[in-house]
Amino acid sequence: MILGLLKEHGKETRVALLPETVKAFTDLKVEVLVEQGAGEKAFASDADYEAVGAKTVSRDEVFAKAEVLLQIQPPAEGDTGRIKDSQVWISAFNPLWDTTLVKTFLDKGITTFSLDLIPRTTRAQAMDILSSMATVSGYMAVLEAAAKLPTFFPMFMTAAGTIRPANVLILGAGVAGLQAIATSRKLGAQVQVFDVRSAVKEEVMSLGGKFVEVEGATEDKAAGGYAVEQTEEYKKKQQDRINEVAAKSNVVICTAQIPGRKAPLLIPKEAVDAMKPGSVIIDLAASTGGNCELTKNDETVEYKGVSIIGQSNYPAQKPVDASRMFGKNVLNFMKLIIGEEGELNLNFEDDIVKGTCITHAKELYNERVKSVIETN
Repeated sequence: MILGLLKEHGKETRVALLPETVKAFTDLKVEVLVEQGAGEKAFASDADYEAVGAKTVSRDEVFAKAEVLLQIQPPAEGDTGRIKDSQVWISAFNPLWDTTLVKTFLDKGITTFSLDLIPRTTRAQAMDILSSMATVSGYMAVLEAAAKLPTFFPMFMTAAGTIRPANVLILGAGVAGLQAIATSRKLGAQVQVFDVRSAVKEEVMSLGGKFVEVEGATEDKAAGGYAVEQTEEYKKKQQDRINEVAAKSNVVICTAQIPGRKAPLLIPKEAVDAMKPGSVIIDLAASTGGNCELTKNDETVEYKGVSIIGQSNYPAQKPVDASRMFGKNVLNFMKLIIGEEGELNLNFEDDIVKGTCITHAKELYNERVKSVIETN
């Protein structure tokens, strides 16, 4: 098999594979073509890739010769027209949200795998890019909030008096939220956490956070650990409680998302109105609408002294370790489709391979994506 590693586009600084992971692919008898300059923003030179057995070539040559095309982001504008129906495209392209791209892949007969839909099972944990990248996001969100906040995070006992610790509210206790709790606590903040899933309460408390209780949440075991849509009655109780806690918080970190849907609105404008000047909101759900009504993706909004930072790609601010983690996830997944002699082996009998496949032979393979497209 010939694997083509493409250079990312736009503001992305990560690369899907660092040289250390490329070495593991060459050990599996896979030939790796690396687009020239693919790793430069992640501090990996072309010489580094060549030292582990890869060939650095032009972008045109990658598209012309590779059997499998790999990058982190969806295809750049114009790239879908360059992908042949005999090739396999692997990236994280959010197929539950970007159904237009899915339909393009479908019409062209391209085989595609979206790494953000790897099944969240015990066996697939080592391939879960969402968890890996959420770890980076949760960590970075707290550091940016601490830098932006006009007060300290920890309590200080000084000759000039006592400095009270910051109050942090974290919305959503998935991987990003849990990392945000751990980082906030390490910095000495008081942390409160809200999540509709009661099952996460124990994890929140084990990290030193206080769980904000709102009774009556709907939970669905079939949702694979994700949050699900709630009743209007629950949403009203939830909103009142969140508004109450947010008004007393110095920092709010928003991480709540529902796959394939607009992010739930948890911090309306009136809640921001009640927050203290100098407070900071970090919205990790900005790319899908944001948990805060005033969020703008990739922008910082200043409203009545409150800073609202819409940031959905913190991993790009830590390109080396983020690339390292992403690449290891990719390697673990691709081992499932690499044969003993390095050949491409699309084993759709494997539940992880089938669950991650979006399109193949002009058919939709992923049931969740199929249901979204059929509904639309």
